[in-house]
Amino acid sequence: MDSPILFLKEGGQGEIVEKRSRFLATLCPVTTEEEAQAFIEQTKKRYWDARHNCSAYVIGDNAEMTRCSDDGEPPHTAGRPMLDALLASGVRNVCVVVTRYFGGILLGTGGLVRAYRDAVNEGLSHCTVAEKRTGIPVDLTTDYTGIGKILFLAGAGSYPILNTEYAEAVFVSLLVPPGELSSFIEALKDATAGKAEYTVKDPVSYAMCDGRCEILS
Repeated sequence: MDSPILFLKEGGQGEIVEKRSRFLATLCPVTTEEEAQAFIEQTKKRYWDARHNCSAYVIGDNAEMTRCSDDGEPPHTAGRPMLDALLASGVRNVCVVVTRYFGGILLGTGGLVRAYRDAVNEGLSHCTVAEKRTGIPVDLTTDYTGIGKILFLAGAGSYPILNTEYAEAVFVSLLVPPGELSSFIEALKDATAGKAEYTVKDPVSYAMCDGRCEILS
């Protein structure tokens, strides 16, 4: 099975309090820098009365674009720790703004770094994260004798089943990782004595979230 890419499917909020300062992390899925900047500006307007609205985002399957801002905090005490927390989580296509309401007690450089990092992690715990994979759709047609064997192969390989239709014959559509396609086809031929018909389609991206498979556009 190919290694999944984690991405933010649904945003959320989390808050921590450190020496009476509130750190509110708000996260949103983004796929472009324009979307990230728009979300940052929107959040700043929402929390206009806060002392700081620091931000960070990671865009692209391989984190091709990363940006962060301290928004008035001492250099490298907010934006960079926030970005490091996102990168360490492995989640992509995500933007976070941490809003700080000052509590009257200075935290020091180390305290700020920990607070902003921990706020991001707390925010992530309130979000929905999904796994993005690449799969090859394979459409199969078999008789009722062969369907049990095909479903066994799908279960053994943890191949997501997209559709199953029972009529005079049985139709099954499933997703196979590119690196396992050849071995799956050979196993299919052996299991059904070559009687199952199949059609291989172009690769697609899909997400697994809460055990459900969703084809991504």
